[in-house]
Amino acid sequence: MAHLHDKIDFTTEVFIVFQGKVLLRKHDKYKIWLSVGGHIELDEDPIQAALREVKEEVGLDVQLFGQPISVSNEGENGYHELLPPMFMNRHHISDTHDHITLTYFAKATTSTIRNQEDEHSDELRWFTAEELSDSKFGIRDSVQKYALAALQTIQG
Repeated sequence: MAHLHDKIDFTTEVFIVFQGKVLLRKHDKYKIWLSVGGHIELDEDPIQAALREVKEEVGLDVQLFGQPISVSNEGENGYHELLPPMFMNRHHISDTHDHITLTYFAKATTSTIRNQEDEHSDELRWFTAEELSDSKFGIRDSVQKYALAALQTIQG
């Protein structure tokens, strides 16, 4: 999806865990290992965007980790609590554009990935905790930390 704003966009990313491994994808444009995710569209909240991006990019149905807080006026005037992200960050995409990313953790029920035709990832891989720090993969420190936190949080 194209940028919605000239200077900054909101995005989601999801670290998906299955049987002690976390899914990463090698980004086609940036050639680095990242989680699954993308832009939050104008008609979406972050949860809808996270689930849509996972389905579009890897064909998985996942369960996001965590619980929104329950409040008494839930459901009134369209009000509902959203699941808070596990992490948030702001980073440069270019000299003139930033992303604010809401990071979620999710559990998959299968490791079978169905890469969609219109999605472009050079490679998809399920990583163990040990492989995340293996220098041969060159995984960024922030991605390693989030992926390890997802494994720890979901696997216990």
